[in-house]
Amino acid sequence: MRRPNIVYFHTHDTGRYIEPYGAPVRTPRLQAFAEESVVFRNAHSVAPTCSPSRAGLLTGQWAHSAGMLGLAHRGHRLKDYDRHLVHTLHRHGYTSALVGVQHEASGPGAATQTIGYQEELPTADQLAPARRDAAVSYLRRRHDQPFFLSVGLLETHTMKGAEWLFGHPGGDERWTAPAPTMPNASATRGDMASFHAAVAQVDQTLGAVLDTLREEGLADNTVVLVTTDHGLAMPGMKCTLGATGTGVMMMLRAPGLPGGLGVDSLVSQVDVFPTLCELAGIEPPSWLQGHSLLPTLEGRPVRKETFAEITYHAAYQPQRAIRTDRWLYVQAFDDQDRPNLDNVDASGSKTLWTEAGWADQPVPGVRLHDLMFDPHELRNLAGDPAVATVQAGLARRLDSWMRETDDPLLRGPVPPPAPA
Repeated sequence: MRRPNIVYFHTHDTGRYIEPYGAPVRTPRLQAFAEESVVFRNAHSVAPTCSPSRAGLLTGQWAHSAGMLGLAHRGHRLKDYDRHLVHTLHRHGYTSALVGVQHEASGPGAATQTIGYQEELPTADQLAPARRDAAVSYLRRRHDQPFFLSVGLLETHTMKGAEWLFGHPGGDERWTAPAPTMPNASATRGDMASFHAAVAQVDQTLGAVLDTLREEGLADNTVVLVTTDHGLAMPGMKCTLGATGTGVMMMLRAPGLPGGLGVDSLVSQVDVFPTLCELAGIEPPSWLQGHSLLPTLEGRPVRKETFAEITYHAAYQPQRAIRTDRWLYVQAFDDQDRPNLDNVDASGSKTLWTEAGWADQPVPGVRLHDLMFDPHELRNLAGDPAVATVQAGLARRLDSWMRETDDPLLRGPVPPPAPA
């Protein structure tokens, strides 16, 4: 039997801020897709920054194990591009194509020459409508082999120089809620009005891809993964190790999988690669550090904890975290005790906080949150004698993971990449 096609549909900076996860934003095609898919409601990226998170998903390794300690366009690279998912798929008869965003390599010809995609499809511009057209055209071709198609949208990233923060004109801000971390103000509502417009473009693009799969008779033998890299580009979200930073939408439709199933088990995007291998009938490579997610569909968890990390974004910010069903523990590996504003995208929301004195707000070096009684991660219990045993246990588990995976932070500060 022919292996299933795979469509990897991914966005920038969307977190879980879509209708199927209860967000106050209309995304009808994403909602309809959720109702025929497996929805992972407690999925996390391996890092709340762009290149490291994508490296984790596409190599099946934690970001530092894969070598991606920061942004590709700032000189960070995978240790071994042969470990990128496309090469495993090629070895088992797949063709591959990329539409739009990849953030695992940088420079001319990065998608094909560095990563190894067989084809990078041209688009008229970087916005969703052009990438939608390119993806639809590709799906309408004749395909004699199973294909892997990566559809990467710039939306919902902020867009420098655009009139609207997220590149698309929003509606009336009076009727829009601010980001979950932000106070209710005209600036914060205006930012999110543009976000709503950008996520509407995501929704329409996914709809076009799904419609084309059906029209071309491909839907019944195609795995469709819909996800994002990390949380929204708002203060207190992207580039933070709480749920607003690492929490991601992740929905999977595949032949033989149930539709409309919500999975509450704690999972990581490092688990995606082995899951796709199982769905495609491929022996998983030896380097994978994740686990197939398919047991979670039957109520069997595949992990007791997940991990996440920051080393570099725009600036150095060495932090590591462990999350369990009950607890979140975050540890910094430097002496920064104030917010690292360089690692926060410019926006009206950021300006509002900055003008109110955000730069002077204290930042603890260690955080511990009880997710049962503090699901929004607002009360830091680190140092509380009542939970000292819990804190010590999580610190040991985090240290063990760092040692088992040869985290470079154990050897001291990590230098930036050498200039190319």
